[in-house]
Amino acid sequence: MIATSRLAAGETLEAGLEIDLDPELRFAEGLLAVTDRRLMAGSQGGSEWQEWPYRSGLQLAHHDHAGVGSLELHDATARLGVWRYTIGRDPAALRLVDAFERQLQSHLSGWPVERSEEDACPKCGAPLDEEGECLICAREIYAPPSPRTLLRLGRFAKPYRWQLFWGFALTLISTAAAMVPPYLSMPLMDDVLIPYQNGKPIDVDLVMLLLSGLLGAALLAWGLGWARTYILSLVAEHIGADLRTTTFEHLMQLSLEYYGGKRTGDLMARIGSESDRICQFLSVQVLDFATDMLMIVMTAVILFSISPWLALVTLLPLPFIAWMIQLVRDRLRNGFEKADRIWSEISNVLADTIPGVRVVKAFAQERRETQRFRAANAINLTVNDRVNRIWSLFSPTVTLLTEIGLLVVWAFGIWQVSEDQITVGVLTAFLAYITRFYTRLDSMSRIVSTTQRAAAGAKRLFDILDHVSSVPEPANPLRLPEVKGRIELRDVAFRYGNRSVLRGVDLIIEPGEMIGLVGHSGSGKTTLVNLICRFYDVTEGAIRLDGADIRQLAVADYRRNIGLVLQEPFLFFGTIADNIAYGKPDATRREVVAAARAAHAHEFILRLPQGYDSLVGERGQGLSGGERQRISIARALLIDPRILMLDEATSSVDTETEKEIQKALDNLVRGRTTIAIAHRLSTLRKADRLVVMDRGRIVEVGNHDELMASEGAYYRLYQAQARNVDVEEMDVEMPRVEHKAKGQ
Repeated sequence: MIATSRLAAGETLEAGLEIDLDPELRFAEGLLAVTDRRLMAGSQGGSEWQEWPYRSGLQLAHHDHAGVGSLELHDATARLGVWRYTIGRDPAALRLVDAFERQLQSHLSGWPVERSEEDACPKCGAPLDEEGECLICAREIYAPPSPRTLLRLGRFAKPYRWQLFWGFALTLISTAAAMVPPYLSMPLMDDVLIPYQNGKPIDVDLVMLLLSGLLGAALLAWGLGWARTYILSLVAEHIGADLRTTTFEHLMQLSLEYYGGKRTGDLMARIGSESDRICQFLSVQVLDFATDMLMIVMTAVILFSISPWLALVTLLPLPFIAWMIQLVRDRLRNGFEKADRIWSEISNVLADTIPGVRVVKAFAQERRETQRFRAANAINLTVNDRVNRIWSLFSPTVTLLTEIGLLVVWAFGIWQVSEDQITVGVLTAFLAYITRFYTRLDSMSRIVSTTQRAAAGAKRLFDILDHVSSVPEPANPLRLPEVKGRIELRDVAFRYGNRSVLRGVDLIIEPGEMIGLVGHSGSGKTTLVNLICRFYDVTEGAIRLDGADIRQLAVADYRRNIGLVLQEPFLFFGTIADNIAYGKPDATRREVVAAARAAHAHEFILRLPQGYDSLVGERGQGLSGGERQRISIARALLIDPRILMLDEATSSVDTETEKEIQKALDNLVRGRTTIAIAHRLSTLRKADRLVVMDRGRIVEVGNHDELMASEGAYYRLYQAQARNVDVEEMDVEMPRVEHKAKGQ
């Protein structure tokens, strides 16, 4: 990248970046290099280079916004240079900044640069921070998870507040019952056993009374403990189920824009494993924590009532344990949150590979996918090892402190017995309480781990629940008594982020009219269909159905009037009949068969082993492309939509199958407002009007004969296909028509 002749003797190149934008954001070539002595900048093949030796106050800042990254070099007085690049080069830019900072620090401190093979993310190659976090992969995390996130689960617990009240009441009573046996050990020692050793006879009635008290307390604690565990576990399961259902329902309400930036495996992991972890936390850890807290408070009260000085000695380890919990809490929280995201990456590999196993095997990429899984699993192991190193030191240290505290209590208690300040029975009861106290204290320290894990899982679920759909439901939706199918687009514009896809689109489609959308790839045809279906909302302008803005209609009511047939039909795992009746689950078998006949699917369905009850594999495996397409047409026919969308419905089948599908489509479009996209222009000969799109605008409108006679954009597209010329290649030759057609 940089000629070695530009380096001084003994100088080594540490990192480099190919700059592809100039200050005016026009494409231009440039180079930026970090050596062990300086920062260098120049152009590809140019003779003039700038350089900045390392010195105090020098700083290289990194920014990115709207698909453009930038590096700015500053010193204490001024900005020395700025370089911009497309965002795809961001990992290399971050590596360069990391190398610059290392070399600058080395120059200022005099210490050599520490090198490590683990300084780069194995997934994207970007540098890692001091905690091993990837600077690129971690950008989706807006804020670290906090245990306060768990308080938001309160709205899911509200319907079960009475069950929770009785559960915690039983916890209080059962914990109090468990405190009785150590207290009864005092009279057993002082009034029975020690007097017997001194020659006094045993008081049988007193012994029976005390033993009955011990047995009764044990039975009461057992019974109440069983009841409270059952009630609270049942509530926790219901809360977990409600959380999963609410999250899934909200996920179904989000627009396609949200799914475009998410991985299937990640969403599955959030709804599945994260909700299970929260349920486990609520049903087990919270219950144990409440019991431990009550036990510690009750024990402390009893200890102070028995011997205040001995109780104070007992509480000595508490400040040290609290300090340790505070010390490791943030590290555990961040570590568990990272581990959850890495686990989602493993789920993503599985979600990609298993459904696509045919492609994997067809291209002999088994080894590659295995390596992907192995790499994700290795990162998961590394992150968990880092967390386990922290936790493995914390937990034994707490245990050691409690053991030392127990020894201190023994020593202090023996001294008090020798000074006749307490009796042996008091010391025995004290030690019994202390054992329980420290056991509960150790158990409470362990809840730090589970709380942080549950908080990380809750945050990932609430990230979904907090996302607002870009296709909102209207507050007071309009009701259309009868949909006729007149669609009107007025000055419609749409943007994907900062990229303008459609602009200034005006079109009126009359009821029952068939419109064909044509144009080169990327001209905006599918986006226009998505907007009419309201998978996205327009950025500017409006789309109206029978005079009503579709944003004022309830989304579900509006889409019930739309039938969609895609280029790649999606079938669910289930029977043929279930897939046909997907849009109308209460359809009778007669209606299903009628729809299949109209779609020319009845004959091949009857040839299947179980006919309409034959199982369809995941995504329609086991059926041909044409058979899947005809089932999707039958599915659209069954709901009898007023508006029909055909997106390349016949593009991926052979000629014979296309004829069968075309017959089915003829039945489907009859009497309906239809918008059809097709690259094969011959399939749109029956359209009432053809709408030619180019660069997000409508450039021509008319029927086939009119457009051929005008010899414009459509004429060139048609001639290109007639000569078997690729439409994409023809697009280079076709002049852009910027004016909008009249009369649409």
